[in-house]
Amino acid sequence: MDIKQLKYFYVIAEEGQITSAAKRLHISQPPLSYQLKNLEEELGVKLVERGSRNIKLTDAGLILYKRAEQILSLTKSTVDELKDFKEGTHGTLSIGTVSSSGASLLDSRLSIFHDKYPFINFEIYEGNTFKLLEDLHKGAIEIAVVRTPFNNSGVNSILLPKETMVAAMIKNLDWTDSKVIDITDLKDKPLIFYRRFERLIFKACEDSNFEPTVFCKNDDARTSLLWANAGLGIAIVPKSSIKLIGSSDIIFKEIDNEELSTQIAIIWSKTGYLSSAGKNFLALFSNA
Repeated sequence: MDIKQLKYFYVIAEEGQITSAAKRLHISQPPLSYQLKNLEEELGVKLVERGSRNIKLTDAGLILYKRAEQILSLTKSTVDELKDFKEGTHGTLSIGTVSSSGASLLDSRLSIFHDKYPFINFEIYEGNTFKLLEDLHKGAIEIAVVRTPFNNSGVNSILLPKETMVAAMIKNLDWTDSKVIDITDLKDKPLIFYRRFERLIFKACEDSNFEPTVFCKNDDARTSLLWANAGLGIAIVPKSSIKLIGSSDIIFKEIDNEELSTQIAIIWSKTGYLSSAGKNFLALFSNA
């Protein structure tokens, strides 16, 4: 017994006639009668009582009719569910993100994606860029949200607009009323920054003929901001990172230096698996 036979029997039972059932199924009457006979022989029970015009279900036929209704309904639901999965409307999307990109991920685009695909669930993995690249190549995540610079070998990427860096400090360490400062204003200041920005920051300082005073290097933009909020030094972080620690006493000053900038990058493996949900998620950024 297969799904096709069940469907034929179910329609026959609903129509009460072989002729009308054949019309509904868009097949001729003899093959339909043959399928019914084969089904009865396979199951070893009589399913219908044949009359001159109509048929009547036997007790065995009534049991099969009820089961067929359940099975066909479940089959349709399964096909619809798999179709939704294929089209990226259902399922779970695994995304890795560095802490300094979390605020950018939770912008209006994610709300738009959720409104369009309300049945997509998320698994978010946080880590540094090196860990996320490793997870991406292993297939543990489908997509990663990182910051430049990074090793882009083996990955595709969508780069979001460039973002300036800001100096974050408490009021006691502030030395000017200006909201924009020059990189040279940070000379001899105790600096706190995410280790991955070290080369970028050192180059910007060296181009302005001074060596930065490093108070703390770390692996998380939130750590930089928390240390700055404690009054331990001045943190250099991407501008969007301001949202990471919420309410605080920190003052932010934009650093006027073209070289001291970074970008959010949405990356995925060139050879790894990418689900339809993942493709729909990427489309959200590629069309931005």
